[in-house]
Amino acid sequence: MSQQLPDVQAASPDVSVGLDRVGVTGVEKLVKLHRDGDRPIVLMADFEVFVDLPSWRKGADMSRNMEVVDEMLEDAVSEPALRVEDVCGDVAERLIEKHDYTTRAKVRMEAEYVIREETPATGRPTQATADIIASATAHEDGTTREEIGCHVVGMTVCPCSQGMSESRARDVLRDLDVERETVDEFLAAVPQPGHSQRGHATLTVETDGDPIVDLNRLIDIARDSMSARIYNLAKRPDEDHMTFDSHSDAKFVEDCVRSMAEGIVEAYPGLSEDAVVRMEQSNDESIHQHNAHAERVAEFGQLETEVNGE
Repeated sequence: MSQQLPDVQAASPDVSVGLDRVGVTGVEKLVKLHRDGDRPIVLMADFEVFVDLPSWRKGADMSRNMEVVDEMLEDAVSEPALRVEDVCGDVAERLIEKHDYTTRAKVRMEAEYVIREETPATGRPTQATADIIASATAHEDGTTREEIGCHVVGMTVCPCSQGMSESRARDVLRDLDVERETVDEFLAAVPQPGHSQRGHATLTVETDGDPIVDLNRLIDIARDSMSARIYNLAKRPDEDHMTFDSHSDAKFVEDCVRSMAEGIVEAYPGLSEDAVVRMEQSNDESIHQHNAHAERVAEFGQLETEVNGE
């Protein structure tokens, strides 16, 4: 072309309203995670990339966003990264550098993460999956906040339903002239049925700079917050193990969120007080058409105070 095309994005908009997030979603890239003494973990990651847009500018430079994403993520593929949240942070900081009109850039990533483990009773090798959640927000003043976390699946048992079953069992055993002490011993050893559901737990930690938390530890905290873990492979002894475990630890969605809070406080007593912890639990109800949900977002200092009962 003999003439340079006009920069339409830099023109004034018809309506002078600033926008919080403008960018691209659904950007798929391979990302490698470094492991000491072992092959890197390769993730197929889905990225979202955003910048804020001032009221005086018509549009953001989408091609420039994609240029930065491609550059940074291709680097991540060629050289394994230690943390996925750092990958997000690097991209967000490059976006700030390349866009002189923006004050904030955010990059978010999700990817499926495979965990190798053994079945709980038979000890057979199997795999589980968790969704990695990572993000970073870079600001024009040079500060960057990073987030790392997970979404996992487990099972829960309703304490209310179980309580009704236990009450029915007591009545039947009493009518059969079973001594009360024996009834108590039996019900303590054999948890009664309650309606169960698949649970979805989400746990993330956001701090200034790199969060001093381990992804695998967060996954364990989230999985253990429910009544029982679930496994892709399960022989009959494993099924019995999961059923017994879940009914021995019946939990409401509220209990699961509080269990995550307790787990993160116990695991990371040195976490900065202004770290933001996000905890969510959603259950696919088995005997209702609706689902149950509970969540909490709090700074770690406040959460620590509540968990310790101070």
